[in-house]
Amino acid sequence: MRIVWVKVGGLWPLDTGGRLRSFHILRELARRHAVTVLTTHGPGDDPVGLAAQLPEARVVSVPHASAKQGSARFALALARSWLSPRPVELLKWRVPELRRKAQGLLAEGAADVCVADFLASVPNVPFGGAIPVVLFEHNVEHQIWKRLHDTERRSWRRLLLALEWRKVRHCESRACAEASLTLSVSEVDRRCLGAAAGARIEAIPTGVDTQFFHPRPAAERPGHLAFSGSMDWYPNEDGILDFLERAWPRIRDRAPHATLTVVGRNPRKHLRRAAAAAGGVTVTGTVDDIRPLVARAALYVAPLRVGGGTRLKLFEALAMGKAVVATRVAAEGLPMVPGLHYIAADSPADFAAGVVGLLADPRRREALGAAGRRLVEERHSWASVTDVVERHLARVVREPAHHQTRRVVRVA
Repeated sequence: MRIVWVKVGGLWPLDTGGRLRSFHILRELARRHAVTVLTTHGPGDDPVGLAAQLPEARVVSVPHASAKQGSARFALALARSWLSPRPVELLKWRVPELRRKAQGLLAEGAADVCVADFLASVPNVPFGGAIPVVLFEHNVEHQIWKRLHDTERRSWRRLLLALEWRKVRHCESRACAEASLTLSVSEVDRRCLGAAAGARIEAIPTGVDTQFFHPRPAAERPGHLAFSGSMDWYPNEDGILDFLERAWPRIRDRAPHATLTVVGRNPRKHLRRAAAAAGGVTVTGTVDDIRPLVARAALYVAPLRVGGGTRLKLFEALAMGKAVVATRVAAEGLPMVPGLHYIAADSPADFAAGVVGLLADPRRREALGAAGRRLVEERHSWASVTDVVERHLARVVREPAHHQTRRVVRVA
């Protein structure tokens, strides 16, 4: 197949869960098919490095830095969104040059199928033509925004978030309905997205590189916890801040020796201040390799209150043989059984009890870690995940043209 893959927000380095998932699937697809990657790069991204890592694909990257929260550009994008039915998350990722390149390739007949990777890429993908478009939904985006609204305490922000999540839901439902096919990353997401009228949605499994992420028992430090994730993604920041405020004091009261390392790019100043005030907490910022830091942990924590899709960080921890304490939101969509693969805890008191109990029980930690490692080894390699993606793309390509031509989506 000739596949055009459109992904805004860059792909290299692999410092977010979305990039990891997309990159590993793209690498497998490029070994089997003719793949053109259309993407963007901003400060800190490395399009040359991406091309070197995907030698069998054609990589085209255009410069684009999205507006950061708190910046003047973000304020302008937000103001524009108030006067528009389009959410700010789509407006800030409109990249005219990227859309022109995608339109050119599809108009030339240089593709059999086009993939819009994340809802944010949709404004740059020409729907409604002869070439089928597949929407790859790593998250149920409107669900993330609604959960942000539901956990927000400030009334003025709740009002803004109420408006935003409804806009995202409208655009997301419409994009799913107009795509030839939508791929979700879990059955939970498939059912949620399936509410869109006329949408065709299939779920694919989540993968992990089980050779790259593997157990290192000798590195473990007693009483040490770890969390990893992009700290400039609000659900990660929100989860850790809430954990430090409400669960961490309970843990330290019962296990004064406990320590925590928060690993992830671009932590903001208020998170560093909260970590310093909490005691026993280290915030690393960007690191070249998270594995040594996760390997030191006696257990891995994922106290997320907000989220969508599936969290690759949990599969990475399982692949390293780590016992995990996580909220059900964090584990949502993954085939992890509470009590077998992880300890489920949704309140600060339960989370603290789960952590303290496991710190005192090395045999239980070992059993959980071993079960998690078996789970990802047996069912979740990236090659097997890509097999599923490949079958879905091939089926769309084989369909008659009249099934592929749909109305033009105007989401941004």
